[in-house]
Amino acid sequence: MTTTAVLLQAGSGGMSSLIMMGLIVVVFYFFMIRPQMKKQKDHKKYIEELRVNDKVVTTAGIHGRIVEIGESTFIVDVGGGTRIKFDKAAISLDASKLANAPKQGAVSTTDEKK
Repeated sequence: MTTTAVLLQAGSGGMSSLIMMGLIVVVFYFFMIRPQMKKQKDHKKYIEELRVNDKVVTTAGIHGRIVEIGESTFIVDVGGGTRIKFDKAAISLDASKLANAPKQGAVSTTDEKK
């Protein structure tokens, strides 16, 4: 082989590994970073929309109703008059949505009137 042919082969190997690294970064972004950013955005929006008397579940699994909203905290009534102060970040988006979802097989009051 000539010297030129050897240099071309070495150069193309470097270029293909560079392209592979670029593809790995793109895949990593779309499968790891982007979904996490969307989840954080949804959680922040959910926290901002919570109002007094909304049912919530904390990340520790504590169920209750919001009785007071502070700048960075919620005071949650967990039953029996017990109130606990939680940081807004401690509210679980997924668990709270499940707690507020209607039970399957349950008849809503609007269905009974029809």
